[in-house]
Amino acid sequence: MEKSKVVSIEDRIPKLKQQRRKKANRRLIFLLLLFFLLIICIIYFQSPLSRVKAIEVKGNRLIQDEEIEKLSGITNDDNIWKINKEKVEKKINAFAEVKDSEVSISLPNTLVIQVKEHKRLAYLAKGTSYIPIGESGKMLKESSTEETPSDAPIIVGFKEGKVLNKMAEELNKLPKEVYNTISEIHSTPKKADAFHINAFMNDGFEVSASLDTFSEKMEHYPSIISQLNPEKKGIIDLEVGSYFKAYEGEGEKEK
Repeated sequence: MEKSKVVSIEDRIPKLKQQRRKKANRRLIFLLLLFFLLIICIIYFQSPLSRVKAIEVKGNRLIQDEEIEKLSGITNDDNIWKINKEKVEKKINAFAEVKDSEVSISLPNTLVIQVKEHKRLAYLAKGTSYIPIGESGKMLKESSTEETPSDAPIIVGFKEGKVLNKMAEELNKLPKEVYNTISEIHSTPKKADAFHINAFMNDGFEVSASLDTFSEKMEHYPSIISQLNPEKKGIIDLEVGSYFKAYEGEGEKEK
């Protein structure tokens, strides 16, 4: 072996000591950082910074923020990391108007509640109050109002049960453009049809129909009224076929 390639032990020892010293320093720095991080975490968890400072509610349009906050049961004294998210979501979802909810944490101390509401399909007129009806046909009595609603049809004469549930089911199937033309729906049961209704439209026409086939036949409503004289109002009968009878009693037309 050539002399130039031979390294004496005396030359290697200082280099080995230097390498070991660097490794030891890196290990010490890592342990110090870990120690200080643990100290910071302990201080954070014991300080007011780990408590809920704010609750942010998103996705709600009909339910007030305060109502959701109250349902969650969370207060500013709660440690944000000790909150049972599933338990909070269960409390919020128990509210009739809430379809679903999701709870998350936004650092450092904000609780975010994402809410998905049930659609209000109609309002039941009861005395001077209007009770919202959800997608399932449930009466949302907690949200009743005395102001005349304009975002959904008003229904009259309905009670909780299969007829109201069927009405909600049928309204939910309607095309938006047809749904928006309905002003009021009255429950007018017959001996042969407990699901019979009379719907009063925003354009002045009246529809006599059965909830069994309501959504199916109302899909053709725009086509039906396009064949009628808009100045001559009357009843459009959709029970069996499609008939129109003017209020003046001028006879019927089959469409």
